[in-house]
Formats: sequence, structure tokens, C-alpha cells
Amino acid sequence: MILKIHPATPSPRAIQKVVDLLQDGGLVIYPTDTVYGLGCDIFNTKAVEKVARIKGIRVKDADFSFICHDFSHLSDYTRPIGSSTFKLLSKNLPGPFTFILPASNKVPKLFKSKKKTVGIRIPGHPVILEIVKNFGHPILTTSIHDEDRVLEYTTDPELIHEKFKSQVDVVIDGGYGNNVPSTVVDCTGDEPLILRQGLGELKL
Repeated sequence: MILKIHPATPSPRAIQKVVDLLQDGGLVIYPTDTVYGLGCDIFNTKAVEKVARIKGIRVKDADFSFICHDFSHLSDYTRPIGSSTFKLLSKNLPGPFTFILPASNKVPKLFKSKKKTVGIRIPGHPVILEIVKNFGHPILTTSIHDEDRVLEYTTDPELIHEKFKSQVDVVIDGGYGNNVPSTVVDCTGDEPLILRQGLGELKL
């Protein structure tokens, strides 16, 4: 199923339809402020394993991140962070970043790496933020890649639907996506470390 949701005025009924699918263990492809993402309920092991199969990897080897709605969500799934890290996050979120932070005990075990960290996103995109807000807790996120040698990420939701319609429950059409991923910043050391420069320009 493909479901059009306008980014400027997300329909509450459409948002609730996606939330219902997530609660039932469904897989959802959605727009973000960077590339289109694939996600599911972080607490539904079967759904997480389906996402991993689509990506062709094992869950324990995956670098899946969480999409949070706001800082209260974020603080639930990370260990207490210092004031300098909090200021950094406040300056850059919502936005096109993935921040690597120490994971709290609320993060399901299957996501924890040996380092016990978690990637956190709060995208600057109203559709996915409304979905996560209404869902009540974060969803897993991973980027939709393209086999095209020029474009690394698929930007057209119609093409995404054509490719994934038999593997996911809904593709949200929120218009064309970007083809530049988020900037990944590791905040587990003494200083923030940019692991991947993407769309976000980090404000220090």
C-alpha cells in the first residue's frame, strides 16, 4: 500500500493508520529530512528481523538507529548525558543527524552493540515525528538504498513502493526524498566525533 501524507499538514487519520500498522508488527517506509527510511516497532523482534532480512544482514551486525519524537524520548533510551552533549544535541535537533549515545537499559538487547551504544535521530520532518509521537515510543530506522551506481539512495516514493511493496506494509509518499544521508556523530568520547559527514552541518 502507498499512502500519501502531506508534510505541511499531515492527516491525523493517515498518521493513525500507520501507527496501527506499527502496533501490529508492520514494516513502514517513510520520509525524513534526509533519505527515505524503513522502520518498525523496536520491541517487536519478528518485525526487526524482517527489516534485517530486507537489508541482507543479521540483527546483531546491523547499525540500526532509533527515531525519537523529542528529548524526553531520547532520554528514556540513553544513559544520562553531560551538559556539553545536551547543548550539542539541543543546537542540532530536530535535524539531519544521527547521534551515537550510551544506551540505557530500556534499549532492547538485540540492538546493543558490544559498546552498548545506540544511534538516535530526531528528524526535522513532521510526518515521521507525528507518527512516532502518536506511537508512543521510538521506531527502528534504516536508510532505503538504491542499486543505481550514481544515486546511492532512492528518492522517488513511487519507485520505492514498486520495489518494496511485497516486503513492507505501507510506503508513505511524502514527496521526493533527499539523496544525502544524515551526519553521524559519536558522542560517547570526550569530544564529539563525526563518523560520517552527511546533510547536517554540525553546530558546536
